[in-house]
Amino acid sequence: MKHIIILGDGMADLPVERLGGKTLLQYAHKPMMDQLAREGRCGRLITVPEGFPPGSEVANTAILGYDLNKVYEGRGPLEAASIGYEMADDDFAIRCNIITLADGKIITHNGGNLETDDARVLIDYLNKTLAKPINERAGCERVKFITGIQYRHLLVIKGGSKHIVCAPPHDHPNEAWRPLLVKAEDCPEEPNRLTPQQTADLLNELILKSQDLLASHPFNIERAKRGERQANSIWPWSGGYRPSMETLMQQYPQVKSGTVISAVDLIRGIGHYAGLKIVEVEGATGLANTNYEGKAQAAIEALRQDDFVFVHVEASDEAGHDGDLELKLKTIEYLDQRLIAPIYQEVSKWAEPVCIAILPDHLTPVEMRIHVGQPVPFLIWHRGIDADEVQQYDEVSCVSGAYGLLKLDEFMHALMKIS
Repeated sequence: MKHIIILGDGMADLPVERLGGKTLLQYAHKPMMDQLAREGRCGRLITVPEGFPPGSEVANTAILGYDLNKVYEGRGPLEAASIGYEMADDDFAIRCNIITLADGKIITHNGGNLETDDARVLIDYLNKTLAKPINERAGCERVKFITGIQYRHLLVIKGGSKHIVCAPPHDHPNEAWRPLLVKAEDCPEEPNRLTPQQTADLLNELILKSQDLLASHPFNIERAKRGERQANSIWPWSGGYRPSMETLMQQYPQVKSGTVISAVDLIRGIGHYAGLKIVEVEGATGLANTNYEGKAQAAIEALRQDDFVFVHVEASDEAGHDGDLELKLKTIEYLDQRLIAPIYQEVSKWAEPVCIAILPDHLTPVEMRIHVGQPVPFLIWHRGIDADEVQQYDEVSCVSGAYGLLKLDEFMHALMKIS
């Protein structure tokens, strides 16, 4: 039995008055997911451990069966792995968004849907105009910006402390940004590292200076002339040290080899530490215009070679953060018809059976525009499975699924028992 997990990031939602009190999964036209729910078995899953933020780095790691209390180091180190930056033992790596500020508030976490080629120009500029002077002052390479994808980048501080409090920008749309600046935790000092307060002060210095530098960059000057959102501030958050994780093959003997398919550095980083091959798909963007068909074909090809495939699609999460109801509905329908359907149509014909699991990692309600750590619905299908009574795939219907309410690594253990 081969296994594929198809994850629609932030796909789950809350009831929406504009949709007659239905959630988006209840309202959307998604015949493939509903068919798999009818023919398979469903349930709900708690993806966020108590005490952890309801972020994708937490939820996706938990879905793959890892104990967050043992392996969690934040997004930064995971994205470093995906980018190809090998962290040293004294590195502190932190996710670094390029965001849009206006009127003293965070307008958007994505810099006005910044494209990677434009972002690379801005990151190179920040390394020359911001990191270089600080490094000269420190007498060493203390600070380094590394280009990621679109608005998602990496900031590495040599000897930085992870004991700080940062505000994820996507959790604070239209809120004043100054009260959200980095704060130090009250923790003991670590040998050969900056104190938490020194790290917080350095990060806040970088944020404030980046605003002056980016505002005067020709890219933003031209955007302002066109009345477009400017990519006018960095925003670091979710940092940590080099993580220590077993591979999926070490955790689950059923997995001999595997692949991860995602446009998001974070997910690729989790896959890297999990021992999965990383497949890049041309035209995969992390947005609603991503190459669904290309991802489906890449998943099919990966399943021909490997026995475990993890396909991650970011589009619904981005639409939820933007509060775009119509777009989030489209992303659910695109996932259903352009990715899940072709995968099912192909693998259902194979002699070797394939088990398909579908779920989101967390809720990203369009009317809240933030992550919410409530249980998410999931379905599991394979030929010959004993179907339960669930007739369609959504947050409400899956409550009565045969799996009931699972927690964290129980999902992966249940999936791996299907052989």
